[in-house]
Amino acid sequence: MLLLYTSSGCASCRKAKQWLKDNHIQFIEKNIFTTLMREDEIKYLLSRCENGTQDIISTRSNAYRSLNKNFDDMSMNELITFIQDNPSVLKRPIILSKNSVVVGFDEEEITSLAPAEIRMRSEDRCPASCSSLEICYNVRRLERQDELVLDL
Repeated sequence: MLLLYTSSGCASCRKAKQWLKDNHIQFIEKNIFTTLMREDEIKYLLSRCENGTQDIISTRSNAYRSLNKNFDDMSMNELITFIQDNPSVLKRPIILSKNSVVVGFDEEEITSLAPAEIRMRSEDRCPASCSSLEICYNVRRLERQDELVLDL
């Protein structure tokens, strides 16, 4: 099950939510403005970021600009309190799975969160006009054969 952090009025959040629904992927939605993020939740989210705060903090947000302080100079408790008090500082949507984090809506990245059978279906949607259609088809066919051999 995925965890989807969203906000009202966020077009990327609506796209991500619709993509998950269209692909029958279960998720729990948490609106960052109507549900206070707990301390342990923020710590967990930060621990999952490969590049620290820059993965999930929007430096273009008004809250960040008014801070007049660098996140690197803040203690973990100060950072958590700041995020709780200013949820608009978070990039959106944030999608957490057991193994990865996707920030923003990018169909290629969000596809990586889907189970293998859904990824295969979405890979088969290459348009007929694609110049690499035959190559992609053959690669996918070989990958599927390898998966069948591994299943045996």
